[in-house]
Amino acid sequence: MDYTNKIILVTGATGSFGSNFIRHFLKSHAPKRIRIYSRDEHKQADLINDEYYGGVLDGFIGDVRDKDRLRRAMTGVDIVIHAAALKRVQSCEYNPFETIKTNITGSMNVVDCAIDAGVEKVLAISSDKAVAPLNLYGATKMCMEKLIINANNYRGKGKTKFCCVRYGNVAGSKGSVIPIWKDLAAKKIPIVINNVNATRFWFDMKEVVNFATEVLEEMDYVSGGEIFVPKLPSVKIMDLFHAMFTTSDFSINGDRIGDKVHETLVLADEMKHTVDATDKFIIIPQDPHWEYLIKPKGVSCNGRPSYSSDSNSEFLTVKTIKERLEKIG
Repeated sequence: MDYTNKIILVTGATGSFGSNFIRHFLKSHAPKRIRIYSRDEHKQADLINDEYYGGVLDGFIGDVRDKDRLRRAMTGVDIVIHAAALKRVQSCEYNPFETIKTNITGSMNVVDCAIDAGVEKVLAISSDKAVAPLNLYGATKMCMEKLIINANNYRGKGKTKFCCVRYGNVAGSKGSVIPIWKDLAAKKIPIVINNVNATRFWFDMKEVVNFATEVLEEMDYVSGGEIFVPKLPSVKIMDLFHAMFTTSDFSINGDRIGDKVHETLVLADEMKHTVDATDKFIIIPQDPHWEYLIKPKGVSCNGRPSYSSDSNSEFLTVKTIKERLEKIG
């Protein structure tokens, strides 16, 4: 796709995903403008003043809760990447009203404003927590997925196409276990492990933004309403620990509120309407209105078990984890 004359808006643009997506995207594409929409004026200023971005960024201070501001920011926009969210699980549990306002009401505003502005594509960033959610964050992400999927009906005769990407925790991202453990080690505090049997999918930030960019391209060839899920290797939490440290000194904290021992990216029930597209799964909307529309190419997954980190066919070894840790720094 040629982005030369396209204006892109990224909600949550100053967060980990948003800022990395913009940096990666500009390596291979030259859009007309990228509008960064977020609440943090200082981080916006840092991005806008960074010569790396070549002066193509426009800063819009705003919250996805503010529909009027969002509507103004979307005027003339061709593509929206919706990454704005409150995502810290424990914080969301203790601040449920605020979480719902941002993650659900904010997503409703994105849908409405995108349709009204005649946006071509909206790609929303979801999470494994949306799958059989155990916590409020996951429940709001599940609702966000439903809103985005059904926006393809809600739009009526509008042209906007809505899709989601769904993935697990990003290795090395803010608030994830790797920086937390590094911080504890630097302070000479024993490493805390919540559950020694835990497993996670491995997905680093570079892989995340690569995948999102690929999906953005692939949206030209689907109907809208699909959820794209990458195929990833798994890691055992204890293998990650041994890859990072030579010590065997750690304490067990127990599972936190809303934590899952393993990550699941596609439920067995979802497999009934999912296709295996070699390097990814594509979950097709379970709605009779989609029966006559374009179906993604791939092999039907009907009858397959859930795609979970504990039952995955590929696990990284301690050696491979060390190599990957060196890459992410």
